[in-house]
Amino acid sequence: MKVFVAGATGAIGRPLIAALLGAKHDVIGMATRLEGVNLVRDRGAEGLILNALDAGAVQAEIARIRPDVIIDELTSLPKSYTPEEMRIAAPRDRRLRLEGGGNLHRAALQTGVKRYIVQSTGFFDGRGQGLASENEPLAFDATPGVAGSVAVYTQLEARVLGSAGMEGVALRYGFFYGRGTYHDPENGSIAEQLRERQYPVIEPATGVSSFIHVEDAAAATVSALEVRPGAYNIVDDDPATLAVWLPAFAAFVGAPTPSHLSEAEALRAGGPDAVYYATQLRGASNWKAKSEFGFAPRPLEWLRARDRSDSVTRSRYERSTRSA
Repeated sequence: MKVFVAGATGAIGRPLIAALLGAKHDVIGMATRLEGVNLVRDRGAEGLILNALDAGAVQAEIARIRPDVIIDELTSLPKSYTPEEMRIAAPRDRRLRLEGGGNLHRAALQTGVKRYIVQSTGFFDGRGQGLASENEPLAFDATPGVAGSVAVYTQLEARVLGSAGMEGVALRYGFFYGRGTYHDPENGSIAEQLRERQYPVIEPATGVSSFIHVEDAAAATVSALEVRPGAYNIVDDDPATLAVWLPAFAAFVGAPTPSHLSEAEALRAGGPDAVYYATQLRGASNWKAKSEFGFAPRPLEWLRARDRSDSVTRSRYERSTRSA
């Protein structure tokens, strides 16, 4: 199968190229700079310099390549994950996803591409009980920055899932972790902030985050080449509140115990979106992906490490009480 990947050098793009090649697909990876194209070519795929915002160039290249599937992983996110950096990046990211992705989608329709797969969100689900399914609405009533992102994702999904004549799949990824992500334990932005005690627990820390290892996300995206059209939550089995996952992640990356802020303090320091992430996020269910194509994500690494540590501590305590 001939697969065109837009956003081929991003956090998901790099492992996705490898996973597609491993599945024996013919892969063309799009990048905006020569260094990105060289990275794609070094992995064994065809590399192409293309600006998604140039509608004419996008149409010409898609017509020339004539892929069977387009995977749209277009993003323009900052290298460092902070509330301020995300606010600054939001307009350009929104434009790239909507306008750039729109150019790509129209070219796909005009060229007769069979299937279009787009990146969506698995962590901005609306209010409700338990883990959110794909049938429930996203968080339209959230804080301004989150609601703005939800509006973008809603438009992306409506465009892709509502296209007559082309199969659409929306992959609602959880928060990425692993190499090259914000949650990379070695040099990810959040890991570095934790080491510097700059990423606090915001009380009451009840927001539930759903994560996914970026390689598992890539594997699920390869599966999406053949699944039934629709939306799929691509998240792991370990949704956890901020009160649980953040201290565990800090311990996992060798950082000190995170500081704590009240909601009022966090509003002043980071704004309403930071408080929403910490207190209002709702975890997502991966039941549909598991039942439809056997999705099997790995356990969340730092929670598993915490559980092993707790087990060792309990075992030592039990031995000490027996010998006393």
